[in-house]
Amino acid sequence: MRNELRVFFTAVMFYTRIPCPSWVDHSEDYLNKATRYFPLVGWMIGLMAASTLYACHFIFPPSISVLLALSVSVLMTGAFHEDGFADVCDGFGGGWTSERILDIMKDSRVGAYGVIGTILLFSFKIFALTSLLEIGVIYCIKSIILAHVGSRFTAVMIMRSHEYAREDASSKVKPLAKQLSNTDFIICLLWLLPALFIFQHYAILLVMIPLYLLKRYLSSYFQKWIGGYTGDCLGATQQLAFVVILLYCLGQWKFI
Repeated sequence: MRNELRVFFTAVMFYTRIPCPSWVDHSEDYLNKATRYFPLVGWMIGLMAASTLYACHFIFPPSISVLLALSVSVLMTGAFHEDGFADVCDGFGGGWTSERILDIMKDSRVGAYGVIGTILLFSFKIFALTSLLEIGVIYCIKSIILAHVGSRFTAVMIMRSHEYAREDASSKVKPLAKQLSNTDFIICLLWLLPALFIFQHYAILLVMIPLYLLKRYLSSYFQKWIGGYTGDCLGATQQLAFVVILLYCLGQWKFI
């Protein structure tokens, strides 16, 4: 049990800025196993963002409530996945060889592709969530939770089916290079199911179709250009899947 707690807190420590017990230290073995809790981390962040949105909507207009909820999620993760998305925009936008793409993604500076991509990303999030909040606060809360959990499960699907692309020791996600075991993948799926069931309508299950198509496209694209995925690729996948889920919920709200 203590070892499993270490695995869980390792996931929290790696994927968020939430303080963890002092006895949880860095371990590549635990970090590799921590992937099984990636969607659960989505639950933690989603619930905090949803609670912020619910509390703020009594005081502020929808747009401000949405911005505050997004700010909370960014603060909780340290913009970990958004940073990966920006790096992918720069890398694949400005690189034409595998080596060049990987070099650009390792660069700490953000270029025009990353800035423009991030602006568009947050625009989609803000407008989609504002529209969802205008439909109903409870429906918007359910959508936020599903977006946080389901988007992380989408990244897990890429880790399950593909190999890590970069082998240099400077990679921030190298310990996660191993493919997920069947057991770990099932555990991730178990964290996803409650996020689907909170809608209490079978139509929400169809969200897995666009998520799977997104996963297929991105994994094939990454495989073609760099021979697999990197940590930045997983971050970009999570962010794009987040937007896909919000758009699906927005398009299906009359039926759910």
